[in-house]
Amino acid sequence: MIVRTSETIALIGGANVDSQVLKRALALAGPVIAADGGADWALNHGVTPDAVIGDMDSISDTAKAVIPADRLHPSDDQDTTDFDKCLGAVEAPLIIGAGFTGERQDHQLACYNTLVRFPAQRCVLLGQDELVFLAPPTLRLALQPGCRVSLFPFGAVEGVSDGLEWEIGGLNFAPDGRAGTSNRAKGPVQMSFTAPKMLMLLSAETLHVVVQALHETPARWD
Repeated sequence: MIVRTSETIALIGGANVDSQVLKRALALAGPVIAADGGADWALNHGVTPDAVIGDMDSISDTAKAVIPADRLHPSDDQDTTDFDKCLGAVEAPLIIGAGFTGERQDHQLACYNTLVRFPAQRCVLLGQDELVFLAPPTLRLALQPGCRVSLFPFGAVEGVSDGLEWEIGGLNFAPDGRAGTSNRAKGPVQMSFTAPKMLMLLSAETLHVVVQALHETPARWD
């Protein structure tokens, strides 16, 4: 482990990081980690990361000169993404990622793939309009009526729910089969799933609700 902490971590990626998105992530976190070129975005917003992890093919020479050398953790592994490297080298109760969604769909899909391949990590990827995270075994979200709750499976998975407009009990989800986009909350929602394969997509406005729910949920995937 490169970083081990009992605090929430803000993880900054190399995609265009909106200042308000970063501000929201930083407000809920302690240590700040950058994934390679995310270090430049952090510095541009006045934040010096506590650690930079990646293959260092995107970080600028200027950023390398500003950030203390002992905070730079290069890896020449070309079979993993910088996001992979970060999730594999960090131990924290929760990670809030900014700068991993938006500009390029291939990078965004790769990040979703990583969320599913690191099920023991609790990580919320925050964008301007929405957030996404891997659903834990059980979860209770204090949502407002009408809040959009979209579910997208990255593998075969089943679940049960209480509080959705269209409950999911008895349904079989799969990437090439049934998905659960554009469902809605009738109020607080309780859900559980059979496998670490379901991504949940909600409005970015629900960040505090999601963070609180993940902190309060003891069950974790292996």
